[in-house]
Amino acid sequence: MYVRAVPERYRWVVLAAGTFAQASFSTVAVGLPALAPALRAEYGLSLAKTGLVLGAVGIGMLPTLLPWGLLADRTGERTVIAVGLTGAGAALGAAAETHSSTNLVAALVLAGALGASVNAASGRAVMGWFGADERGVALGIRQTAIPIGGAAAAAALPWLASAGGTRLAFLALAGTCIAGATLALLLMRDPPAAPQQRAPELVKPVRDPRMWLLGGGSALFVVAQASLTGFVVLFLHQHRGVSAHAAAAVLAGVNVLGIGARIGAGRWSDRLRARIRPMRTIGAALVAGVALVSLLADAPLGVLVPALVVAGVLSLSWNGLSFTAAAETAGAARSGAALGFQQTLLAVSSGVVPPAFAAVVGATSWSVAFAASAAGPLLGLLLLRRVPEPTGVATRPRPGRTRGTSAIPPAAR
Repeated sequence: MYVRAVPERYRWVVLAAGTFAQASFSTVAVGLPALAPALRAEYGLSLAKTGLVLGAVGIGMLPTLLPWGLLADRTGERTVIAVGLTGAGAALGAAAETHSSTNLVAALVLAGALGASVNAASGRAVMGWFGADERGVALGIRQTAIPIGGAAAAAALPWLASAGGTRLAFLALAGTCIAGATLALLLMRDPPAAPQQRAPELVKPVRDPRMWLLGGGSALFVVAQASLTGFVVLFLHQHRGVSAHAAAAVLAGVNVLGIGARIGAGRWSDRLRARIRPMRTIGAALVAGVALVSLLADAPLGVLVPALVVAGVLSLSWNGLSFTAAAETAGAARSGAALGFQQTLLAVSSGVVPPAFAAVVGATSWSVAFAASAAGPLLGLLLLRRVPEPTGVATRPRPGRTRGTSAIPPAAR
């Protein structure tokens, strides 16, 4: 089969640019919990209000993810990412100047609404540049952007807050997003044109029951993810008396290990020729891991912290599989809309879980709250049992490779 010569290195440039752009926004979307102790002290927040602040970015993403995905399908990824991240940087600059929790939440909601552009668009770019035999690991690498951003934020934000308050921390986050926008504008390129598909094949994601089941199951997995990564710093600092810097270091460690877990899960799925099956396996382990954290909430730190790290890494490891399955189920022509739709469902959990988790902690205990969060992935497993593997992933033969060229034949582009 004829393979069109496309420089091998440029696919990786696009992947690197998309990963950096996503990581720049993830410093906010995932890394903000590292600032939780400083935010509580500076703004005088209760635990419930802290949960609202931590969920504000997810709330902002909720109504815009699908529109950004549709826009990426129409205009390409480069402009969508650059415009959105620049706007998010401006909103975070405004957050740095706030003096009330109400204005802070408003600025973070706006940052989430604008920064959501990168979630669907950067994944769509990778989807177009890589073939099915390597898409799992490619999108797994792209999904490492989220723990990379989270780890960088967890390592840096507490120190920035100690040096210059939350104002300096938010200004640093703003600059990071603008750097991501600049790199995307300079390096991102649209993938080779996707094949023209017949109208019956272009099932809109919002009308496809498979997308609802996959997105719903994934959103339920986020319940555990948001509970663990969103509150590990506060839990260790407030409940177990660990210093804010040491607690943030635990979050950073979870994210660093999550990077390898996402790449490994993607590679595993490529070898299995499956996305849903390994996701279900990880989900079952996640239920057990969160349940163990619940039981060990008051155990010695030497026992508790490893359990938190293992459960946290499991909670981060499945996203790339869900992301890839959504894009492959919809097909290249609808991948932007599919990813935007799926990310919208995940954003519901990201926005709702933090304040709900904080409310449960306030009404009961940390142990009960973690136990309740384990129910999320458990219910998600029930939904994923009804989701078929994306068409062609399990049966497509591994294509031959020509050194220095893309493995995607013209007909598959």
